[in-house]
Amino acid sequence: MKKLSYIILGIIIGALATYFFCPKQISENSVTIVKPKGVISVEKAKELNANWTLHRKAAVDSAAQKQGRNQDDRSTYWSLEDIENYLGYAKNQADSLGYQMTGVRVYLGVYGKNAGQTKKDLTTMFIVPTGKKSTASSLNLNFRGNDGDIPGGDPLNDGNGGQGGYPQ
Repeated sequence: MKKLSYIILGIIIGALATYFFCPKQISENSVTIVKPKGVISVEKAKELNANWTLHRKAAVDSAAQKQGRNQDDRSTYWSLEDIENYLGYAKNQADSLGYQMTGVRVYLGVYGKNAGQTKKDLTTMFIVPTGKKSTASSLNLNFRGNDGDIPGGDPLNDGNGGQGGYPQ
């Protein structure tokens, strides 16, 4: 009887060890969704867009009119697949350049005179990876809160331009 109690105790300990030390599969439903910092309301977005229209649209569109267009682009669209692929690509590239990618920065640009008639001298937007130089230290504190562009990191451009105000 004494040997049977040791066997039962061993089975219980083994089951507990298996439960606590074996990796658990994560289902799609158990992913935690975190609202990012900086998410604004639709009303705030409409206000910001209206302010841009009030203070910038005339100046920007007058430049486009010199090129024979009624108005310049005021937004850029990238598909979710393109953004996800770019983030994976940029993280990998940052790592190979010795950087830890911590974010992205969106820049405004203007296509030059050699961009073809549909884009010539019009506004574009492009995304640049940002981060900090990787260090061998396991303690990596960022006191600046705003990392720089990663030198040599490839920017993402060629989104689809848009001319309408928010929301369309």
